Amino acid sequence: MQRPLVMGAVSPSSRALGMSMAAFVPDPARFDADSRVLELGPGTGVVTQCLIDRGVPEAALVLVEFSPEFCVLLRARFPAAHVIQGDAYAPSHALDKVLAGKRLEAVISGLPLFTKPDEKRERVVGGALARMRPGAPFIQFSYALTVPVKPRRIGARLETSQWIKRNLPPARVLVYRSA
Repeated sequence: MQRPLVMGAVSPSSRALGMSMAAFVPDPARFDADSRVLELGPGTGVVTQCLIDRGVPEAALVLVEFSPEFCVLLRARFPAAHVIQGDAYAPSHALDKVLAGKRLEAVISGLPLFTKPDEKRERVVGGALARMRPGAPFIQFSYALTVPVKPRRIGARLETSQWIKRNLPPARVLVYRSA
């Protein structure tokens, strides 16, 4: 409520939303030592914990968080994950270094995309899809009736979940994949 353009949610994501998002990550049993899952805007780590519960190895997680306070919390909760304090809308050298030689299996986003102009939204989603193999998912939640990035603008296809009513406010999961 105090920082509406910085925070992606009015309240922390529910476990139901986190589990719905994590379900779209490819089967972690097929991951190897070079597999990584990138989470943009993990906040307090609700979705991060759901990814681990799904079987994603903590060491395979790369978390990019803007808030220094949340980074402290994330490092304490997930000591094996790679936590990068930075702006997910402007990927850094630190992110490139952590991902160098690794395979990005999925990107999970809690970013407040609707607070940014279309070009920035398209750059985040399209840029993430360009880093992954064809068909790998960019997973975003949204409270809105419309989508934050029109798939045709970035050469992607889109699938959406049912509304998750056990979240405040109700949300749905949007999954972009390269076409």
